[in-house]
Amino acid sequence: MGKAITIAQQKGGSGKTTLAVNLAVAFVRQGLRVALLDTDPQGSLGRWFMARRDRLGDPGMELSTASAWGVGYECEKLRKTHDIVLIDTPPKIDADLRPALREAALVVIPVASSQVDLWATDGVLDLAARESRPSLIVLNRCKAGTRLAEEVATAAAALADVAEARLGQRVAYAETMGHGSAVCETGRTAAAAEVEALAAEVLARLQP
Repeated sequence: MGKAITIAQQKGGSGKTTLAVNLAVAFVRQGLRVALLDTDPQGSLGRWFMARRDRLGDPGMELSTASAWGVGYECEKLRKTHDIVLIDTPPKIDADLRPALREAALVVIPVASSQVDLWATDGVLDLAARESRPSLIVLNRCKAGTRLAEEVATAAAALADVAEARLGQRVAYAETMGHGSAVCETGRTAAAAEVEALAAEVLARLQP
């Protein structure tokens, strides 16, 4: 039976979908069977998947969608045939998010380098704790070497576990998203190295 990773953040524009697709491709490149579950009505993950299918024919992974009440059923079905199920969620914190958290072996919370983004993690962390699910904060769009990035990293570590791997503020993430691609497919770049390091860290946390 596979394991689900729920990507959640109350604040919009935090990079949830970008994180989901880049982790998905990194996992596929390691030979894992990956499914995507889009629970966000905005449907950005589904649009990325369709762009990928149009470009490649075989996207290399499966996509499903579900509203809040259908997440449990859909996730259970996908976990039977996949090693990893990545669940992308809408930018809100309410009862609708709980089914996606309940399914998660790990809750990944992207946080851009700002105090506002960090404040927005409280609701997700609280709900994840109520469901007894482990959380991992991922610092996203980091500007390396800046005082703000380090301040946010220090403050985040006081709230929950923070991934050692950080994703930088790079044009490559936006460019590849638009083509149904991911940074791992663009060669040995700094962005690819970041994602591969994060994927390895996430997988290590899924081990029993």
